[in-house]
Amino acid sequence: MNIKRIGSMGWGAQDGAIWGDFLFRFDHAGHCRVYDAKALDIDSDEDVVLPQIAAFSLNPDDAVIPHCNAVTFGGTYFEADDEFPLLYANVYNNYAKAEDHRVGMCCVYRLQRAGLDFRTTLVQLLKIGFAEEKGLWLSDGDIADVRPYGNFVVDREAGLLHVFVMRDGDRTTRYFTFRLPDVSAGTVSDEYGVPVAVLERADILSYFDTPYHLYMQGACCHNGLIYSSEGFNADIQPSLRIIDPTEKQQIEYTNLAELGYPTEAEWIDFRGERCYYSDGVGDLFEVIF
Repeated sequence: MNIKRIGSMGWGAQDGAIWGDFLFRFDHAGHCRVYDAKALDIDSDEDVVLPQIAAFSLNPDDAVIPHCNAVTFGGTYFEADDEFPLLYANVYNNYAKAEDHRVGMCCVYRLQRAGLDFRTTLVQLLKIGFAEEKGLWLSDGDIADVRPYGNFVVDREAGLLHVFVMRDGDRTTRYFTFRLPDVSAGTVSDEYGVPVAVLERADILSYFDTPYHLYMQGACCHNGLIYSSEGFNADIQPSLRIIDPTEKQQIEYTNLAELGYPTEAEWIDFRGERCYYSDGVGDLFEVIF
């Protein structure tokens, strides 16, 4: 894996995703900047600066706002004629100081557009039903897991949902695979106003452990492989990993700081067969395999 800086996309934030000619990047409070992804198609020795063309926020009246640590598009649509498939954004640690931490939760949105006016509607929540269970989701023993919230990524071609979580006591990251629930699945919640689909132990298709991820950041799934970014700074060094959930193993690890890129890695996705990531200050890189 080689990394090449190609330009910038504006100041940082969290994860996001590309669909068509639109590149979406969210922050922890549900605000999104939209960029023109066509700029990625220009091969040049000059810096590529992705132009921001729009901005929007997730509905502030929703009872839950995701951290958007990991954001992916699914492969199904809320309505057959929708332009965008369902959008999945994990809650992660937004409620770490609340009474209900909302551990292991993911928001599902319908995204619509009129010109450059974008809006979202929360249509479902996914929830890990065993997120309090030691030895399965949580680490064994008495060491508390620092961030037991979980990243959610969709394999839209296979109709699968991969969820992974840092397990500090065991110094591993555990990956779970489920069938992606239909958007109508679940029981409508009085609190959230949408169906909540609870994924229980019996719904697990498979799970396995990988080397410990030092603070998970953005993630995506492409051609059946999971691409995960992580880290903060020189002390908790940013890196990229490739995980093969079929073979149940990590197949590649690259320390970005050792390559001269020490800034927190946040956003990662593909446009066609080309992979890109962006760091916390908005610098943009191509990942070359």
